[in-house]
Amino acid sequence: MVRLRVARDSGTGPGPRSVSVWQTAGVEDLPRRAAARTVKLAGLPIGYAGRATLGLGRRLGGRPAEVVAAEVQARTAEQLFKVLGELKGGAMKFGQAMSVFEAALPENLAGPYRETLTRLQESAPPLPARTVHTVLSHELGTRWRDRFRSFEDRPAAAASIGQVHRAVWADGRDVAVKVQYPGAGDALLSDLTQIGRMSRLVGLLVPGLDVKPLVAELKARVAEELDYTLEASNQTRFAAAFAGDPDILVPTVVEGSERVLVSEWVDGIPLSQVIAGGTTEQRDRAGLLLARFLFSGPQRSGLLHADPHPGNFRLRDDGRLAVLDYGAVNRLPDGLPTSIGPLLELAIAGDADGVLDGLRREGFVRAGISLDASALLGYLGPILEPARAEIFRFSRAWLRSQAVRVGDPRSPAYSTGLQLNLPPDYLLIHRVTTGAIGVLCQLEAEAPWRAELQTWLPGFGPDRPARRPARRPAAKRPARKPARKPARKKAAGD
Repeated sequence: MVRLRVARDSGTGPGPRSVSVWQTAGVEDLPRRAAARTVKLAGLPIGYAGRATLGLGRRLGGRPAEVVAAEVQARTAEQLFKVLGELKGGAMKFGQAMSVFEAALPENLAGPYRETLTRLQESAPPLPARTVHTVLSHELGTRWRDRFRSFEDRPAAAASIGQVHRAVWADGRDVAVKVQYPGAGDALLSDLTQIGRMSRLVGLLVPGLDVKPLVAELKARVAEELDYTLEASNQTRFAAAFAGDPDILVPTVVEGSERVLVSEWVDGIPLSQVIAGGTTEQRDRAGLLLARFLFSGPQRSGLLHADPHPGNFRLRDDGRLAVLDYGAVNRLPDGLPTSIGPLLELAIAGDADGVLDGLRREGFVRAGISLDASALLGYLGPILEPARAEIFRFSRAWLRSQAVRVGDPRSPAYSTGLQLNLPPDYLLIHRVTTGAIGVLCQLEAEAPWRAELQTWLPGFGPDRPARRPARRPAAKRPARKPARKPARKKAAGD
């Protein structure tokens, strides 16, 4: 990699302006045609089958089965990163979603995939600088460089539909410049259609997970996530709602167009690093603030941040949690549905008939479906442990136990779950809740989740008020400990 630094006079102010030019070995172009992308995606299960066959041969040749299995899993994981990362679009977005749920896998299976899927949260093969420059010229004008004092061609982060570059705005502010990949819309639609047909491969990563609702939900949000002007509007609303907050930081939007979004730069430890090696205090604080942001957002801003994977969060040195990427949101102008809190109270109190009646009214149990109220309460009960206890620690073991309980066809909970419906109005709320639980289990965070829910969830708590206060005191910050603290990484939203 060769870096050249040149000075140029823009003619718009005193002094030369610095431009960093990087020659990078990256993805030359974003494959757009459905046929080309399908070939790459189809190669994943074919590649796995080939490696499995080779592994069988090695086992027959006398090599230990566990050694061969580990090799097959590691190579499959690396192929996943390479293919999903190069295709970007829906393929990479799907991989990012799966990274949250690796905590539900048995440890012997999760290991090879954990690191690989985590890499998809913040990094992937970048597009070449010339492609980025073309987008910037189209979106910000041919003299786009005049808006910056400096611009790094080497991306700081690469995500599903865009990559982020660090730059210095004309007024001297450090900024993150998110540039959308050309053809990202076509790529998203193509990948999501193909991934929906590949449930067998998904079963290798998360056994029992039904991918079709996930793909359908992602498709419904494609148009919104592709419009960065809409994302800028979402981010501005969140920034106004959390302005001056002692716990949450939302970067200020500097400039926005349909395919380019410029925000103030945010430093901090990526949540993936906290998961990998953070202290207990860091894990607990990050988990508490993650839950606080997600549950308080609808009431404070009328929006629910709907993309809770670790790549979108940074734990800062000042104790605040920085939140990035506002392309995927659920618009809830009246806050979270007022039915959730009372139903949660009924379930915790053991009122099986009340829970069944309430879920029928909300559309979770369709007309004509006969469901035993006691079985339904038995299905929900263990999942509600975090809301029942004063203090609860999430863990991978707990999540695995829940996954086995509801995913094993021999379990009574499995047959109960098959009879439940997910109303469209609750689709993103369900996605955020399950995604957040996955991250909390990765963090193994402990906190008073019940008290947090009582603060922000309408109708939940002793008095069941319709509304709760718009702001709460700052959470107690842990003492800093150098032990196990991961190295700080400067990065911005993906």
